[in-house]
Amino acid sequence: MARIEAHPGEQAAQDPIRLLAIRESPLSVDEIFRAVGDDAAGGTALFVGTVRNHDGGADVDTLGYSCHPSAEAELRRVAEKVVADYPVRALAAVHRVGDLAVGDLAVVVAVSCPHRAEAFEACRKLIDDLKHEVPIWKHQTFSDGTEEWVGAC
Repeated sequence: MARIEAHPGEQAAQDPIRLLAIRESPLSVDEIFRAVGDDAAGGTALFVGTVRNHDGGADVDTLGYSCHPSAEAELRRVAEKVVADYPVRALAAVHRVGDLAVGDLAVVVAVSCPHRAEAFEACRKLIDDLKHEVPIWKHQTFSDGTEEWVGAC
């Protein structure tokens, strides 16, 4: 019987982690989407987290993110775990720090995989683990004058 070789597109990409960053500058959905482009990917999932005007029933006036110096290394660790657990062709994740306004992009992550279900699952795992494991903290000031720190870890 003839041996069936896997298509080269099914083999792992050379370096599927294409872009990881924590930035003070505004984020670009187009940049992240372009970073995960891969001809062998049949599905690309992208998540965009934006600053909303409320939290816990209170109006948010200002919001800022800060991070620990180890945040980028932790982001890489999270990304490497997703790549190890899913058939990722390409992955990108960028989180913003500094003062943000309502409507600003706070985080953008994207994953490309051979199939859509894998892309959705890997993207969900990436954003969930980023929010739970990467040391990035959110400081919110509410319209009633109260404030709150929300920690990722």
